Amino acid sequence: MSKPVKNLIVDSYRKRFGQLEAAVLIDIRGIASNDNNTLRNNLAEKQMQITVVKNSLAKRAWEGTAMANLIGSLDGSCAVAYGGESAVHIARLLIEHAKEVKLEFKGALMEGQVFGPDQVDALSKYPTRTEAQGQVIQIFLGPAGQVIGAATGIGSRIVSILKTIEEKLEKGESIK
Repeated sequence: MSKPVKNLIVDSYRKRFGQLEAAVLIDIRGIASNDNNTLRNNLAEKQMQITVVKNSLAKRAWEGTAMANLIGSLDGSCAVAYGGESAVHIARLLIEHAKEVKLEFKGALMEGQVFGPDQVDALSKYPTRTEAQGQVIQIFLGPAGQVIGAATGIGSRIVSILKTIEEKLEKGESIK
């Protein structure tokens, strides 16, 4: 490959991967073309992509970016899965697909933190940002809900007692 072509590829990698904060490295070698197409289509439905990279050119392109943390994982045939909401989404989809087809995980990157090949499954079990925010809100609303329930419970008991007193007075009964 000529030097100008290599420079074009490096520039393309910089544009495509330069701003990424999350990605999963996989080896898709040996996967049947129909399975590969299915995987790519499933990812595309969720605004995710897979790009096969040439390691030496990817190393040059990723220097000075967040993706530089994955340079050590570039070994053998590599493809980068990226896009979507987060690395957790990518990992979940790839783990799900790996149950049907043999995928080899090489590593992952999420917000500067590198996950090894054996940690991608653990990454897929992390809550997404939206799920984490929901959990935090639920934690705060749990005690508040109990306080409101207790306050309204007492209030409904008082209303019930007052209604009973009112009914007895209307019937002319005495209140004891």
